[in-house]
Amino acid sequence: MKNKIAGTVAAGIAALLIPAVSVQAVTVNFGTAAAVSSDSIQGWPKGPDTVSETAVLIDADTGAVLYDKGKDEYRYPASTTKIMTVLTAIENSSPKDSVTFTETGVRDVTWDSSNIGMKLGETITMKDCWYAAIIKSANEVCAQMAEYVGGTEAQFIDMMNEKARELGCKNTHFANASGLPDSNHYTTAYDLAKIMRAGLQNPRFRKVISAANYTIPATNLSEARGMHTHMPLMAKESNLYYEGCIGGKTGNTNDAGHTLVVAAERNGRTYIAVTMRTADLGANCTDSIALFDYAFDHFDTLTVNGKQMTVPKGVTADQLTVEQVDKNGKMLNRYFYNGQYVGYAAPAAIPTPQAVQTAAGTGENTSGAQTVQEEPEMPEQEAEDGLSDTSKVLLGVMAVMAVILVALMTALYFKEKKMYGSRK
Repeated sequence: MKNKIAGTVAAGIAALLIPAVSVQAVTVNFGTAAAVSSDSIQGWPKGPDTVSETAVLIDADTGAVLYDKGKDEYRYPASTTKIMTVLTAIENSSPKDSVTFTETGVRDVTWDSSNIGMKLGETITMKDCWYAAIIKSANEVCAQMAEYVGGTEAQFIDMMNEKARELGCKNTHFANASGLPDSNHYTTAYDLAKIMRAGLQNPRFRKVISAANYTIPATNLSEARGMHTHMPLMAKESNLYYEGCIGGKTGNTNDAGHTLVVAAERNGRTYIAVTMRTADLGANCTDSIALFDYAFDHFDTLTVNGKQMTVPKGVTADQLTVEQVDKNGKMLNRYFYNGQYVGYAAPAAIPTPQAVQTAAGTGENTSGAQTVQEEPEMPEQEAEDGLSDTSKVLLGVMAVMAVILVALMTALYFKEKKMYGSRK
């Protein structure tokens, strides 16, 4: 409950302090498959042939892009939206919170909308909501979570969009919490990968996304509900089961087609694959398997100055070029292979013979090689010293509360002064 209040207060403060962001008018071009631009990188392993219109494969640790097939092209996310919905809810609520369903939620319990049949007045925990949203893609649960956490659906959607901006999702706008069709509800394969990457860094999200089974206990109005994953790469009974899959989310509408966000991990290496707009989910799964096999078979982990990064097999540290950047007073080295970003690390104590280009804070690659991919947002804890965004919000809330407390004490003082003065 405390987290819910904090989330609502934070959303209110954000609404007052953050300038309104107009929705960018975009054209979602679907029906044509994009080209695989990562194949043009010199010395880069040729990527697999995929049928998805757009796709991306990233290293979950560094954010480096290994495969790019129209990663920044607009598409509709459908229910892969729920990755952001659940992440936002997890960050702003407690698993023990009791969520009672109102008209907001039960309106989405229809034959043509994914749901678990929640009833008006029925109560489940927030933890139950998280699992229902991921495993059963329950639209009514997402709408109710939005109202509970944000105070209103609209405020929660603002929180989702603000979180997207924080993660560097430059081509995303959410219009609802479930992914139901809306022309102003769009994203890209790369932005979905960024959101999934942020989710995997949250232990609660990672546990929810990796669950193949979950049971919602009996409620005040229903018997217990058993749930089993609808994601083939996670289901051991499926012929598309993938060893090492650690979770994901499917999506499907007429305009979005089938879309899939999924992660896999083997031998300490974790990758995220996003495939958008296919004719059937099996095609997304086949593409994702091909992308994961491509990553595990053609790339190695290279440690540079204590940091691990993924590079094509056979590539050594002396083949990388370096760009030195100043992040809030902290110097970091950003590494590239033939112009493609592969990772970052703190500078070595003793300079290496590698060529070092300085671009303090500009993000410009001065190595002379074409940079195919811009640097992803760095994790906050490694990108900067100082306060986190959450700490800043809490300090802001404390400051507001302090002002209110002073005002109340002042009012009380004058009230008592007036009262005692009247008795004289």
